[in-house]
Amino acid sequence: MGKESFVEQIADIEKDFPQWYTDVVLKTGLVDYGPVKGTMVIRPYGYAIWENIQSELDARFKATGHKNAYFPLLIPMSYFTKEAEHVEGFAPEVAVVTHAGGEELAEPLAIRPTSETIIGSMYSKWLQSYRDLPIKINQWCNVMRWEKTTRPFLRTSEFLWQEGHTAHATEEEAEEETMQMLGVYKEFAENVLAIPVICGRKTEKEKFAGAVATYGMEAMMKDGKSLQAGTSHYLGQNFARAFDIKFLDKDGAQKYAYTSSWGVSTRLIGALIMAHGDGRGLVLPPKVAPVQVVIIPIAAKKGGVVEVCQKIKQNLEEMSIRVEFDNTDASPGWKFNEWEMKGVPLRIEIGPRDIESGKAMIFRRDTLQKDSYDLSTLTKTVRDLLSAVQKDMLDAARVRRDGKIVYAQNLNEILSGVESGNFVKAGWCGCRACEDKVKAETAATARVFAEGETADTCAVCGGKAEHVVIFARAY
Repeated sequence: MGKESFVEQIADIEKDFPQWYTDVVLKTGLVDYGPVKGTMVIRPYGYAIWENIQSELDARFKATGHKNAYFPLLIPMSYFTKEAEHVEGFAPEVAVVTHAGGEELAEPLAIRPTSETIIGSMYSKWLQSYRDLPIKINQWCNVMRWEKTTRPFLRTSEFLWQEGHTAHATEEEAEEETMQMLGVYKEFAENVLAIPVICGRKTEKEKFAGAVATYGMEAMMKDGKSLQAGTSHYLGQNFARAFDIKFLDKDGAQKYAYTSSWGVSTRLIGALIMAHGDGRGLVLPPKVAPVQVVIIPIAAKKGGVVEVCQKIKQNLEEMSIRVEFDNTDASPGWKFNEWEMKGVPLRIEIGPRDIESGKAMIFRRDTLQKDSYDLSTLTKTVRDLLSAVQKDMLDAARVRRDGKIVYAQNLNEILSGVESGNFVKAGWCGCRACEDKVKAETAATARVFAEGETADTCAVCGGKAEHVVIFARAY
């Protein structure tokens, strides 16, 4: 690209949010479309974000006693028929292999949409005694769900994720595991992704197929829609009975284990884009940004500018800060636009005059503020600013979200609330017909129960409310 070329425009975030999203994911080099409909190629910049997510989460999983393993991609279709609710829930999305090696297979094989069935079958082999419990395994892998409508990161036919699967001796232990991992996800979302989330139990309609209870982590995007950013499922003994996951207990009796599963995926990258992005493109929190600091030389051929930039880069790298020195021949203006679009948290600008005055200009991507700082203490300044950006992004997102949570007393208020781009809290009687009516008339779904909140009447039918539910339109 020539020196005078500038970054192409992206769609107006206020006028066309979906097109803005598509422009951003493509023009920042996060993904490209794969040759098969509904698939994506995750490019290095996008994959670097995923690697940082993996690193942060993997440390948390291991700290809570989980170990990584890997299970096969192909699952016998007969496994899916063992848990009736599970097979019914996933049947429309399952891709099936019927031929291999030039021959028709004796039994069709499903490409995993999720791994409860195959992992359950292995746990039934490995589990003999109460001494073998708990089993706490996670796997990082790909899954396939044949989606009709797709969008990179948010909903694709193939995506990357982690799925944890655990087995326990008692109901209490399995429920504790379910809630503990939901808490791990919440802490990660807020302290690493800088995204405030609302966690709670899903309705029966929205729960995972085959679960006793599903708990979701809902994040508000800048258009007011919700993104389910992670789930944790208490499976009870449903899969244990289906796959004969039994153990000899201390009292000498054979008992079925209680199981859980939980997962997040590359959808989290979509959450990052839509929770923080602005009219200029990405805004990435420092903890997952592939490049935390970019150094842009001004009048690079004068006054030892390049040497000073290289020294700053070296000092930052010694502090384990991810830094890029852009010494290409593009103009500084083009570089500013390019790195802003890529969401790099901090930009350092160094020119001959800055060196003479012992200063450097630092630009914050989150606030768009630029200030002058002493070169002599620049490394500490950068470290402190990265911490400030991380904290301030979460605070700003929380203020933005909390300002878009409203209450509704009736169906019209639910509709006007979601039309205005809000999360809407409303009383609900617990009746499936009322839940379906909300979706039919407002295109909003019940995201999670608002824990600890009460209402007198159902906003749909006017009957006695059993719960308060958060309704929102969702991705």
